[in-house]
Amino acid sequence: MQTTLVVPTTKNKELVDISSAVQAEIDQWGCPDGVLFLFVPHTTAAVTINENADPTVQTDLIYALTSAFPDHPAFRHMEGNSDAHVMTSLTGSSETLFIENGRLVLGTWQGIYLAEYDGPRKRRVILKCLPG
Repeated sequence: MQTTLVVPTTKNKELVDISSAVQAEIDQWGCPDGVLFLFVPHTTAAVTINENADPTVQTDLIYALTSAFPDHPAFRHMEGNSDAHVMTSLTGSSETLFIENGRLVLGTWQGIYLAEYDGPRKRRVILKCLPG
């Protein structure tokens, strides 16, 4: 089973919680147990798992990344988004999760996020479930 989520972003840099949308796809598939692969086919967006109970964590992560990797005049990439490429490389373009009894296996406070580093744009997240 495979599908693609289209995730619109509204800011240049933000984390968008896609946990509900991912779970909705699993519900639609009826995949009771298995492994879920998430892949973001972009060079300036990523996917990550982090806390979803306190939205300030998302703000703090973006703040930390932009502080550590500001858009710098020394970057040579002509598009002017080298900082986004660096952040994507660090965050990663994929995640692997387990599905048990039709539910994503996440920690109590965890959520799945599309990490936008060069928006706003429409981003794609490819989901593939291997039944187990």
